[in-house]
Amino acid sequence: MANDNNNNNKNLNKKPKISPYWIYGIVIAIFLGIQIVSGGFGGSSVKRTSPAQFMEYLEDGDVAKLEIIRNTHVANVFLSKEALEKDKHKNAKSKSLIPTVSAIPNYTFEFGDLQNFENEVNKVIGDKNLDTELTFDTDQNVWGDLLLTLLPFVLIIGVWIFIMRRMSSGASGGAGGQIFNIGKSRAKLFDEKSDTKTSFKDVAGLEGAKEEVQEIVDFLKNPEKYTSLGGKIPKGALLVGPPGTGKTLLAKAVAGEAKVPFFSLSGSDFVEMFVGVGASRVRDLFKQAKEKSPSIIFIDEIDAIGRARGKNNFSGSNDERENTLNQLLTEMDGFGTNTNVIVLAATNRADVLDKALMRAGRFDRQIFVDLPDVRERKEIFEVHLKPLKKADNLDVDFLAKQTPGFSGADIANVCNEAALIAARNNKKAVNKQDFLDAVDRIVGGLEKKNKIITPEEKRAVAFHEAGHATVSWMLEHAAPLVKVTIVPRGRSLGAAWYLPEERLIVRPEQMLDEMCAALGGRAAEKVIFDKISTGALSDLEKVTKQARAMVTIYGLSDKVGNLTYYDSSGQSEYGGFTKPYSEQTAELIDKEISDIIEEQYQRALKILADNKDKLTELAEVLLEKEVIFKDNLEKIFGERPFDKDKSEAQKEENEDPVKEFDLKQKTQEDTVEE
Repeated sequence: MANDNNNNNKNLNKKPKISPYWIYGIVIAIFLGIQIVSGGFGGSSVKRTSPAQFMEYLEDGDVAKLEIIRNTHVANVFLSKEALEKDKHKNAKSKSLIPTVSAIPNYTFEFGDLQNFENEVNKVIGDKNLDTELTFDTDQNVWGDLLLTLLPFVLIIGVWIFIMRRMSSGASGGAGGQIFNIGKSRAKLFDEKSDTKTSFKDVAGLEGAKEEVQEIVDFLKNPEKYTSLGGKIPKGALLVGPPGTGKTLLAKAVAGEAKVPFFSLSGSDFVEMFVGVGASRVRDLFKQAKEKSPSIIFIDEIDAIGRARGKNNFSGSNDERENTLNQLLTEMDGFGTNTNVIVLAATNRADVLDKALMRAGRFDRQIFVDLPDVRERKEIFEVHLKPLKKADNLDVDFLAKQTPGFSGADIANVCNEAALIAARNNKKAVNKQDFLDAVDRIVGGLEKKNKIITPEEKRAVAFHEAGHATVSWMLEHAAPLVKVTIVPRGRSLGAAWYLPEERLIVRPEQMLDEMCAALGGRAAEKVIFDKISTGALSDLEKVTKQARAMVTIYGLSDKVGNLTYYDSSGQSEYGGFTKPYSEQTAELIDKEISDIIEEQYQRALKILADNKDKLTELAEVLLEKEVIFKDNLEKIFGERPFDKDKSEAQKEENEDPVKEFDLKQKTQEDTVEE
């Protein structure tokens, strides 16, 4: 029975739908038909004749009435009853396809000059003493004239309706998105019938965020489990984090896992050129969600409408975005709210959101989706490596360690880029080198081997990059070197790849070592050539930002003290034209920043001066090979004393219980022998 009902429903759905274009076509056809009928005596076929034959009929007395149409130079001939009995007029009896009120002529013909024709006819009538009736008329096409009059207005209205339909297309689930639906919600509905294949298994890493979101889905599946103890289901959860960390992916997983209606849309979908449309769409969205409750609403990039309502409203009193935000605030926690609708939202700019939107009761939970760590990056790699034909000996742990600071989207891009590089080289599987090349391609840009560079410039670049490598090798807290190249990439003439340690907190000595290593390039130019160049622009930018952060943000300067001028909310009371400190403090900050940078520059100069021969040897190797790795530095400088990987491996080796047991046993045997 169920199958029969489904088949019946399918048959009903397959019935042809009436399109508005059919109606337009029928109306146009009716107009054309009326035009044809009105211009042709109701569709009758009138026999045509010539003026000479007509004059013969007139002289014979066969014409009872002659109708002359002035504006068309057409004459209609009506024969007498006696004439219709003659053999020569037996085919002149006309029949109309459509019943008409007016009489139908027997003959019709066209004449030349009206005055001459009229005089000739009157002369024949007078000479023969005929009783032929002569009438004059003007042909008027009422429907044609009306159509020509209305045509401009019809065109204007048609164009206007077409434009409005295009503007409001997709505004709602109704047929065609009519103009009156422009205030309807544009949310896309996902439910158990929709084909959403994303689940929580597809979300690698993000354990804490995933657990929070899974709990929200559980709220809607088993509300009694939580409400039985007197608790209330949270009204909203805000996903906050850097771009590419998987906020929207989490929402897709919720849509795939939740067995409740899921409405998905972007914050910009509320904003239109028409005033009041945003607020209307918010109302319609929550109305639909309440009708299908329990349900979930997901608003991606909510900062498009959720920005803090500023004190200086330059756009006027009627701000469309603020009206939309006000309506959203009311719907989320107002008099008419419904607890069975949960709102999920995502943004990477939580600092600009309005405080009223962030308070408990609207977004009860703020879920921070951070960049993945090493373990989470490994899980993300395993997800994106599934569709790839990878080499058997591919080390996923190595890939995870080589991509610090990469988001989930970056890792997906690395895997795709590696597959493209392998295909470009006609490989049958993606191997380790393809992934390293992909990381280099994403971080540094495409290699430009054909870029014109003079030998002098190439030598300067080689010593610059060798300076970075030398200083970082000699400093304890500097990031360990991976690779140095003087092949131009992107906008840079050379590059050095480091593998920074992933720290949660950073100490002053660590920041100073990183600044000293960054200044190693310019210091090497000074030591070798006694000249400096513009090649250290990015290094100076990085160092200046770090020094300013040490002084003004982290309070790591003894002279300025434990002060910070950083506003984490992004809603500082101070405008862009004022600073939260005096001119004397500004001078102190500038001097302190300059002193920190100069001190590290002098430190880099000393390190390179003490190791000038090794620096020169490294630069010569770099000029010869264009790309050098960590092994090349070990040959020149020896093993790095601060290599944590080797020290940890040695430590684990010393703490190995099996080896420790063997050592103790050997010691006991030696004692017995004594």
